Amino acid sequence: MERHPELLGAVEAAQDRKAAGITLLDLSGLGAFTGAFLICTGFSQRQVQAIADGIEEALARRGAHPLHREGYTSAEWILLDYGRFVVHVFAERARLFYDIERLWRKAARLDVSDLPAARDDPASRDGAASA
Repeated sequence: MERHPELLGAVEAAQDRKAAGITLLDLSGLGAFTGAFLICTGFSQRQVQAIADGIEEALARRGAHPLHREGYTSAEWILLDYGRFVVHVFAERARLFYDIERLWRKAARLDVSDLPAARDDPASRDGAASA
């Protein structure tokens, strides 16, 4: 998958808000409408919203804003569409129910621990990666 500084910033923001089960799916070559999914879990409505807020704030500092946002009020499944990638922040039960990883099982899973830290990205040297 092509390295997107915004995607790395989204991963870091999710980590900063204690998101669980952070998974990246590389959708390139699958005829998908986007290049990647970032999927993560929060354990309360408040945490799900905080994770989404943290991602939006971190990416806004980089000049990236979602093209589409939905699900914020109910906070069962918040979707942030950034065009080149889509962020899915799930409540635990919703993630198990919708099981996006199974639906996109042909997509390569990327271990976030294998990604270079967003802090190493030149775009984050201006303090954009700090929460």
